[in-house]
Amino acid sequence: SVAMSLHHKLCHTLGGTFDLPHAETHAVMLPHTVAFNAVAVPDLLRPVGDLFGGTPGQGIHEFARSIGAPLALRDLGLAHDSLDRAADLAIANPYANPRPIERAAIRRLLEAAWAGETPEN
Repeated sequence: SVAMSLHHKLCHTLGGTFDLPHAETHAVMLPHTVAFNAVAVPDLLRPVGDLFGGTPGQGIHEFARSIGAPLALRDLGLAHDSLDRAADLAIANPYANPRPIERAAIRRLLEAAWAGETPEN
Protein backbone atom coordinates (compact mmCIF):
# COMPACT_ATOMS: atom_id res chain seq x y z
CA SER A 1 0.00 0.00 0.00
CA VAL A 2 1.22 3.48 -0.88
CA ALA A 3 -0.08 6.75 0.53
CA MET A 4 -1.12 9.21 -2.16
CA SER A 5 -0.42 12.35 -0.17
CA LEU A 6 -1.61 15.91 -0.66
CA HIS A 7 -0.87 16.21 -4.37
CA HIS A 8 -3.16 13.38 -5.38
CA LYS A 9 -5.82 14.36 -2.85
CA LEU A 10 -6.02 17.85 -4.34
CA CYS A 11 -5.93 16.63 -7.94
CA HIS A 12 -8.63 14.03 -7.28
CA THR A 13 -10.75 16.69 -5.58
CA LEU A 14 -10.30 19.17 -8.42
CA GLY A 15 -10.80 16.67 -11.20
CA GLY A 16 -13.60 14.67 -9.63
CA THR A 17 -15.62 17.51 -8.16
CA PHE A 18 -14.95 20.33 -10.62
CA ASP A 19 -14.36 18.25 -13.76
CA LEU A 20 -10.89 19.66 -14.43
CA PRO A 21 -8.70 17.82 -16.95
CA HIS A 22 -6.49 15.18 -15.33
CA ALA A 23 -2.98 15.80 -16.70
CA GLU A 24 -3.29 19.58 -16.77
CA THR A 25 -4.51 19.66 -13.18
CA HIS A 26 -1.50 17.62 -12.07
CA ALA A 27 0.80 19.98 -14.00
CA VAL A 28 -0.65 23.07 -12.30
CA MET A 29 -0.70 21.56 -8.83
CA LEU A 30 2.72 19.85 -8.68
CA PRO A 31 4.85 22.97 -8.06
CA HIS A 32 2.48 24.08 -5.31
CA THR A 33 2.21 20.74 -3.52
CA VAL A 34 5.96 20.18 -3.74
CA ALA A 35 6.57 23.65 -2.27
CA PHE A 36 4.05 22.95 0.48
CA ASN A 37 5.77 19.70 1.47
CA ALA A 38 9.32 21.02 1.01
CA VAL A 39 8.88 22.87 4.30
CA ALA A 40 8.51 19.53 6.10
CA VAL A 41 11.04 17.44 4.14
CA PRO A 42 13.63 19.85 2.72
CA ASP A 43 16.41 17.24 2.53
CA LEU A 44 14.24 14.85 0.53
CA LEU A 45 13.22 17.52 -1.99
CA ARG A 46 16.56 19.35 -2.24
CA PRO A 47 17.58 17.27 -5.30
CA VAL A 48 14.51 18.60 -7.11
CA GLY A 49 15.65 22.16 -6.48
CA ASP A 50 19.16 21.24 -7.55
CA LEU A 51 17.85 19.74 -10.78
CA PHE A 52 15.52 22.57 -11.76
CA GLY A 53 17.25 25.48 -10.00
CA GLY A 54 15.94 27.46 -7.06
CA THR A 55 13.63 25.93 -4.52
CA PRO A 56 11.81 22.73 -5.53
CA GLY A 57 8.43 24.38 -6.09
CA GLN A 58 9.84 27.40 -7.90
CA GLY A 59 12.08 25.23 -10.05
CA ILE A 60 9.24 22.98 -11.18
CA HIS A 61 7.04 26.03 -11.81
CA GLU A 62 9.67 27.69 -13.99
CA PHE A 63 10.29 24.45 -15.88
CA ALA A 64 6.55 24.13 -16.53
CA ARG A 65 6.49 27.72 -17.80
CA SER A 66 9.45 27.04 -20.10
CA ILE A 67 7.71 24.12 -21.82
CA GLY A 68 4.33 25.81 -22.08
CA ALA A 69 2.56 23.68 -19.48
CA PRO A 70 -0.56 25.15 -17.86
CA LEU A 71 0.18 27.20 -14.75
CA ALA A 72 -3.20 28.30 -13.41
CA LEU A 73 -6.36 26.52 -12.30
CA ARG A 74 -8.39 29.45 -13.59
CA ASP A 75 -7.14 28.67 -17.10
CA LEU A 76 -8.51 25.13 -16.70
CA GLY A 77 -11.97 26.50 -15.93
CA LEU A 78 -12.05 26.49 -12.13
CA ALA A 79 -14.19 29.35 -10.82
CA HIS A 80 -12.62 31.42 -8.05
CA ASP A 81 -15.68 30.91 -5.87
CA SER A 82 -14.97 27.15 -5.93
CA LEU A 83 -11.73 27.49 -3.95
CA ASP A 84 -13.35 27.37 -0.52
CA ARG A 85 -15.27 24.22 -1.39
CA ALA A 86 -12.12 22.65 -2.84
CA ALA A 87 -10.21 23.44 0.37
CA ASP A 88 -12.97 21.96 2.52
CA LEU A 89 -13.08 18.77 0.45
CA ALA A 90 -9.29 18.47 0.42
CA ILE A 91 -9.01 18.52 4.21
CA ALA A 92 -11.84 16.02 4.73
CA ASN A 93 -10.37 12.57 5.31
CA PRO A 94 -6.81 13.71 4.56
CA TYR A 95 -4.23 11.33 3.15
CA ALA A 96 -0.90 10.74 4.87
CA ASN A 97 1.38 13.69 4.12
CA PRO A 98 4.79 14.87 5.33
CA ARG A 99 3.35 18.24 6.41
CA PRO A 100 0.15 18.56 8.42
CA ILE A 101 -2.91 19.42 6.34
CA GLU A 102 -4.43 22.66 7.64
CA ARG A 103 -7.30 24.39 5.90
CA ALA A 104 -5.83 27.91 5.85
CA ALA A 105 -2.59 26.69 4.30
CA ILE A 106 -4.42 24.56 1.74
CA ARG A 107 -6.69 27.47 0.85
CA ARG A 108 -3.61 29.70 0.27
CA LEU A 109 -2.03 26.97 -1.85
CA LEU A 110 -5.19 26.69 -3.96
CA GLU A 111 -5.39 30.48 -4.36
CA ALA A 112 -1.81 30.59 -5.65
CA ALA A 113 -2.44 27.67 -8.01
CA TRP A 114 -5.67 29.28 -9.23
CA ALA A 115 -3.84 32.51 -10.05
CA GLY A 116 -0.79 30.78 -11.55
CA GLU A 117 1.59 32.33 -9.05
CA THR A 118 5.09 30.98 -8.52
CA PRO A 119 5.13 29.01 -5.25
CA GLU A 120 6.85 30.72 -2.32
CA ASN A 121 9.03 27.74 -1.35
